[in-house]
Amino acid sequence: MKRLEIFDPAMCCSTGVCGPSIDSELMRISTTINSLKEKRIVIKRHGLSTEPQDFVSNKTMNALLQKEGVDILPVTLLDGEVVKTKTYPTNEELSQWLEVKIASESPWKSNSSCCGPKGCC
Repeated sequence: MKRLEIFDPAMCCSTGVCGPSIDSELMRISTTINSLKEKRIVIKRHGLSTEPQDFVSNKTMNALLQKEGVDILPVTLLDGEVVKTKTYPTNEELSQWLEVKIASESPWKSNSSCCGPKGCC
């Protein structure tokens, strides 16, 4: 089984639901990861603000941060190799890398509120 890890920049939460507006990209990646977990696919996210030791102990991430700094985040590793930096993987990329079908579009639209397709949260 393939191992996918996402190293997030420092933020208060990984969902994008905190603060005065919604980050639609964080909502998309969070929703997609939850969907993949339901298919028993393991994806590990590491938050710089909540799990800084993970960034230090991972040799690839440690070297990358020493060379590029935190502006390189988010970073996606597939089986320990860097496959994407500075942005989250698209659903199409995740589908290809993990060899699983993933919806190509997020149900969450960028509308600066917490309202999704089924109403407000």
